[in-house]
Amino acid sequence: MSFRWINKPTWLPLVLLLLSACSLAPGNLQVRSAEDLRARNIKRIAVMPIDSAAAGRADPAGSRPGAEQNAGALLTDFVYSSMLALPHWQIVSEREVREVAATVRDGTAQARRIGELVYADAVVVGRVLRFRQRVGEDLGVQSPASVDFVLELVDVKRGDVVWRAEYQETQKALSENLLGLGDFTRRGGKWVRAEDLARDGAEKAVRQLNQMLYR
Repeated sequence: MSFRWINKPTWLPLVLLLLSACSLAPGNLQVRSAEDLRARNIKRIAVMPIDSAAAGRADPAGSRPGAEQNAGALLTDFVYSSMLALPHWQIVSEREVREVAATVRDGTAQARRIGELVYADAVVVGRVLRFRQRVGEDLGVQSPASVDFVLELVDVKRGDVVWRAEYQETQKALSENLLGLGDFTRRGGKWVRAEDLARDGAEKAVRQLNQMLYR
C-alpha cells in the first residue's frame, strides 16, 4: 500500500497594520492516505479514546489544573464532536464504544476488535504528543500554547492504517507569521489556550478526512 503526503493549502493576504497581533500559524497539518481510501467504502466509524503521552510534560505555571493530564480526553471529545457535525458518515456513539471497550482486553488489536463488535468499517485512534499551556493571558504571554497530536484511521476489515494526520501548532505573533492572518481574525486577535489549538486541529483534520472519503 502506498501513501501520498498532502500539505494543507493556505493563502492569506498580508496586512501590515496587524503586525503586533498574535496568530495561529497555518500549514500545520500533514496528512497521508492510502491510494485506495475512497474505494474502501468506509461509512460507519468508531472513535477510540485517545492516548496522551503529554501528561506531566508541560510547565504547570499558568496552566489550567488538569489540562495536560486530560489532553487525550479533550482531543477525543473534539474529534467526536467534529465528526458528528459533518455529513456522509455514521459515527458510533461514545457510550457504545465505551461499553464494548470494557469487554475487550488491551493489546495491539484492541481497536480493530472493538470496531468489529460495533459493526464499524473503520476506527479512529490517536495520540497526543505535546500539550503545553500558554503562560500568560489573552493579550500577552511569556510562553505560547503548543500542541502536537496524531490521528489514524484503521480499516476494520483489513486491519491496516488507511489515513494518518499529524497536527503541530505553536501559536506565534502575527509579526512572526504574516500568513496567519485568517486564523488571527477568527481567534479574535488573542493568545489562545492549548485546548483551543487542539480543537482547531481536530476540526481541520476531520474535515479533510471527510472530504477525502466522500468528495
